Amino acid sequence: MINSFLMVGQSNMAGRGYLNDVKQIYDEKIKMLVNGRWQTMVEPINFDRPTSGIGLAASFAGAWRLKNHQEEIGLIPCADGGTSLDEWAVGGVLFENALFQAKLALRTSKLSGILWHQGENDSFGGLSGLYYDKLSIIVDAFRRELEAPDIPFITGGLGDFLSGGRYGKFFTEYKQVNQALQKLAETKPNCYFVTANGLTANQDGLHFDSVSQRRFGIRYFEAFFEKKNILAPMSGENELIEIIQDRPLTKKEQGTLLEIDFARGKISLTDLEEKLSLLKE
Repeated sequence: MINSFLMVGQSNMAGRGYLNDVKQIYDEKIKMLVNGRWQTMVEPINFDRPTSGIGLAASFAGAWRLKNHQEEIGLIPCADGGTSLDEWAVGGVLFENALFQAKLALRTSKLSGILWHQGENDSFGGLSGLYYDKLSIIVDAFRRELEAPDIPFITGGLGDFLSGGRYGKFFTEYKQVNQALQKLAETKPNCYFVTANGLTANQDGLHFDSVSQRRFGIRYFEAFFEKKNILAPMSGENELIEIIQDRPLTKKEQGTLLEIDFARGKISLTDLEEKLSLLKE
């Protein structure tokens, strides 16, 4: 039985890290939901925009696999860039879609957690003051509708880089949103907060870069596994990322990646057949 995780929030959950800045994570036991069916995960996982890229879910899944060698994990991508809490309100399109996708996944998996990152769009104009109450309602509704009252809800902080960059004037209340997220973790059972301290952004000053997304995913998993808030950067984050990214691939996995390169026009048919013939177990 696949252990599945629902991905919800806005662009930093979907992922905007540049695809070429990190090694890809490929593991046949890491799945993603596509058209209601499980496929082997490739990035970008959450293709909500043409700018989609590296997010935190892949390294989260890789860390999960290190603790669950024989089991499969499935990611349910439902994040949507640029969305506010009001757009995630119970009964709205985004909420209903996430609910629908999660219920499809439940036909062939066990829902093990909800991964949330959102808040940039509620960091101005006094909206941060309403954040705790609005998100609390959403969390309760997901748990109720999915009949999972105790399911872990993991949320991450907004980056300190938001006050700078080209969009800085729109995020004057990001610290207050982080406070609301921490309050949620402190007051609601099985909710955990993950700090973004030490993480860096793309040149836009808005989206976590690829390396930071890898580190963020490690922290999210630690919060899930240890059932605790992660309030400071963890030691050994980069080393753990290397272990996940450098995992030896099976012959089948190597062959599949070659087939993908061929389908994308990166290698010729002759190269494909030659490389396949050289693969070893």
